[in-house]
Amino acid sequence: MSEPSKTSYFLYILECHDGSFYTGIATDIKKRLRQHNGEIVGGAIYTNSKRPVKLVYKEEYETHLEASRREIAIKKLTRTQKQKLFLK
Repeated sequence: MSEPSKTSYFLYILECHDGSFYTGIATDIKKRLRQHNGEIVGGAIYTNSKRPVKLVYKEEYETHLEASRREIAIKKLTRTQKQKLFLK
């Protein structure tokens, strides 16, 4: 018998066209990026007027709780601190 597939949760940071950052969580980053860019239905109100957006950073977690905790921590960072995450 095969093991049930495990869902991974991704914490991600997008850079918007205006240079701002958007942080979120998704199980399917490719689909979520398409939503944020308006290619398919969905996406956040914040990114609606800031398209196109591009993925600049991601981290993978086993649980939604872990990803949520990290999302909260990242949202508290300054712009410079966020940039240090993905400009290494």
